[in-house]
Amino acid sequence: MGLALMILGLVLFIGIHVVTTRRELRARLIGIGGEAVYKIGYAVLAIAGILLIGYGFGTYRADGMIDLWHPPRWTRHVAEALMLPVAILLAAAYSRGRIYRAVKHPMLTAVKLWATAHLIANGDLGSIILFGSLLAWAVYDRISLKRRSDAGGPPIPVGGPKNDIIAVVAGIVLYLALGFLFHPYVIGVPVFGA
Repeated sequence: MGLALMILGLVLFIGIHVVTTRRELRARLIGIGGEAVYKIGYAVLAIAGILLIGYGFGTYRADGMIDLWHPPRWTRHVAEALMLPVAILLAAAYSRGRIYRAVKHPMLTAVKLWATAHLIANGDLGSIILFGSLLAWAVYDRISLKRRSDAGGPPIPVGGPKNDIIAVVAGIVLYLALGFLFHPYVIGVPVFGA
């Protein structure tokens, strides 16, 4: 039951994000109800997807995970190490500086690195489906961005070193918050010292 709900959530979440990459389909949908209706529908489906993913994965874990392989203990340390650049890249997506300019799409890069880190450290079926699906979506989305002919709106200004410092500091704070608070208390899996 939990896996089915998680998969339904992934279909909703990834599906609505794939619609964005299909520019003609997106334009037709906007033409039907207008941009506001499209954005509301997009948000509702994306949030519903996230909720189903979270609830489904939690239920799957509570019912007993299906182990396919047992990753060595050192893979947890690799995942911990990879999560620091993930957090910095997430911050760099909003505090746009030289990191943003160099990476081009720090949010997608962060998702790919996050999913890879979790695939390395988890060998159960639910984790492989969850993180593998999100990794595949992020790779697909990045490829679609390279092939798009439209610019996607006006250019967003990019700052300098000050924005990079903000991204690094905010990323470190996010990394610590995720590791010490979110992951152990919300996910139920301790990160540091486990």
